[in-house]
Amino acid sequence: MRESGDALVAVKVCCIQDEEELWMAARAGATFVGLVGAMPSGPGPIPDDAIARIAAVAPPDVVTVLLTSWTDASDIVAHVRATGVDAVQIVRAVPASTRLAVRAALPEVSILQVVHVEGPEAAEEARRAAEHADYLLLDSGRPSAPVAELGGTGRTHDWSVSARIVEESPVPVLLAGGLRPENVASAVAAVRPWGVDVCSGIRGADGRLSGERLGLFLDRANVTR
Repeated sequence: MRESGDALVAVKVCCIQDEEELWMAARAGATFVGLVGAMPSGPGPIPDDAIARIAAVAPPDVVTVLLTSWTDASDIVAHVRATGVDAVQIVRAVPASTRLAVRAALPEVSILQVVHVEGPEAAEEARRAAEHADYLLLDSGRPSAPVAELGGTGRTHDWSVSARIVEESPVPVLLAGGLRPENVASAVAAVRPWGVDVCSGIRGADGRLSGERLGLFLDRANVTR
């Protein structure tokens, strides 16, 4: 758990669409940028060749993160290699053995494992998910929906469950799910995560990344510090 005076909350700006959005996020102070691969639903997917182009020009102090819906270790490894990213976010639940196999094949690549907080049972899932992961990311998807929702829903979830996960997790935790400038300070105060993740909450009516909303989000993510 973070205490007052701790380091600033890390921010992951997700659903990056092109080099312009990459540099906007980097200049604002993002720690991570999320590049969304093919998904069954949700905003932000771009082709793998576009992900590779963006990752290739990212500044060295920004971690490029591939969001992948693959669950087989060999497929995940192939997806990472095709895109040249620094980290991979596995958006479906997988066994610890899958993360271990990915780590063995790609020891230089960080692994973010998503846990979708649908209820109190997510705390037990998070304990399992932390094994062989570098980070946990708590989101508000519904993987069991008729069309799987694996992120980008714009919904919040029960932050009390997320706070419990943060308290118990052996690895850093990022909070996602419906965050925006208007609620991120409350989310950070309630959950005390290591980092926060945002996609639709900082975009304008045209779907493009809003510099104004991005700046507000980063400022307010750390308003309690």
